[in-house]
Amino acid sequence: MQIKNLLLTALMAISFSMFGHGDPIKINTEKSTISWVGKKITGQHSGTIGIKSGELVIHHGELEGGSFVIDMSSLAVTDLKAGQGKEKLEGHLNSDDFFGVEAFPEATLKITKAKEVEKGMYAVQADITIKGKTEVITFQVMMKKGMATAEITIDRTKHDIKYGSGSFFDNLGDNTIYDDFVLSVNLVF
Repeated sequence: MQIKNLLLTALMAISFSMFGHGDPIKINTEKSTISWVGKKITGQHSGTIGIKSGELVIHHGELEGGSFVIDMSSLAVTDLKAGQGKEKLEGHLNSDDFFGVEAFPEATLKITKAKEVEKGMYAVQADITIKGKTEVITFQVMMKKGMATAEITIDRTKHDIKYGSGSFFDNLGDNTIYDDFVLSVNLVF
C-alpha cells in the first residue's frame, strides 16, 4: 500500500510540474509605464505612477497570472506645469481625500484568472487593493513578445475615495469628479 501511495504522490508531482503554474517573469520596472486619467465635469487631469515590482506568470507561452506592487508615492500629474497647479493637485491626490499615500504607500494588483480570447488577447480577472480595500476587476491584456498592455478602469469609490463623487454628494455641480479613472498600462519584460 505504501508503494502505491508513493507512486501516486510521484505521479501527482510530475503532473503538477508539467501542467501546473508557469515560471514568474520579472517586469522591467524602469521601462514599464502606467499613465492615468481622471475626469471631472469641467475637464480631466492626467499623469503617471510607478511600478515598484511585478511579475507575470507565463506557462507554455500563455498568460496565467501575475502580481504587481504600485508605488503610490510616485504619483505625478503631467498635464499641469510646476507653479501652475501641479504641486497643489499632487498634494491633494496624495492626501486622505484621495489615495492617503502616507498611510497606504503601496497598491497591489494580483491576476487571479486569465483566459486567451483570441491570439494574444486575454480576458483577465484580478484583485486590486487601494487604500487597504480589495475589489475584483476585469479587463483585457494584449500580449506581444516581451510586452503586455492593458486599459484598466477602476471605480475609486470602491476603495473609499469619495471626494467630489456625485454618487455620494449632492449639489456638486461643476465640482463633480467622475468615480472611474483609467490606467493605461505598458509592461516590458
